[in-house]
Amino acid sequence: MNFEWPWQYNFPPFFTLQPNVDTRQKQLAAWCSLVLSYCRHHKLYTLDVMEAQESPVFNNKKIERKLPVEAIQVVFEELKKKGNLEWLDKNKSRCLVMWRRPEEWGKLIYQWVSKNGMVNSVFTLYELSNGDDTESEEFHGLEEWMLLRSLQALQSDGKAEVFTMDDGKGVKFF
Repeated sequence: MNFEWPWQYNFPPFFTLQPNVDTRQKQLAAWCSLVLSYCRHHKLYTLDVMEAQESPVFNNKKIERKLPVEAIQVVFEELKKKGNLEWLDKNKSRCLVMWRRPEEWGKLIYQWVSKNGMVNSVFTLYELSNGDDTESEEFHGLEEWMLLRSLQALQSDGKAEVFTMDDGKGVKFF
């Protein structure tokens, strides 16, 4: 399945931050939506700011337009304000992208557990994210840091308990 680019992606001014406040807000909202959709489609969870500039999401070769690094930083800061991004370092060169928040992932996982009659069952984190039983689920292949945060959100709601085993972490659902 190919990624569908929004109409703005082929509009050259989209790649230049607009000076008008209202226009810029709409532009940033469109960029945030594009970044999250692109990351979701390609199951990307981490981005490097310097590499991002060469990524198709910020570099439209067809119209020969590229969003400058400073503007990428502005888009990333906007995503951070919305709770969809977390910086991995003080220099703000790498970040975690959360196109779905941990609570949302937790809800999806718990729905799967409930639907399959697995409440009161114990799983390893590997089984949940890479097991044969979850292959058709959207959370299959979820990176461990996000899986852990999702399960911790469920733990806060009293729906799961995360624990450490000899060979890693496990979870029991209630």
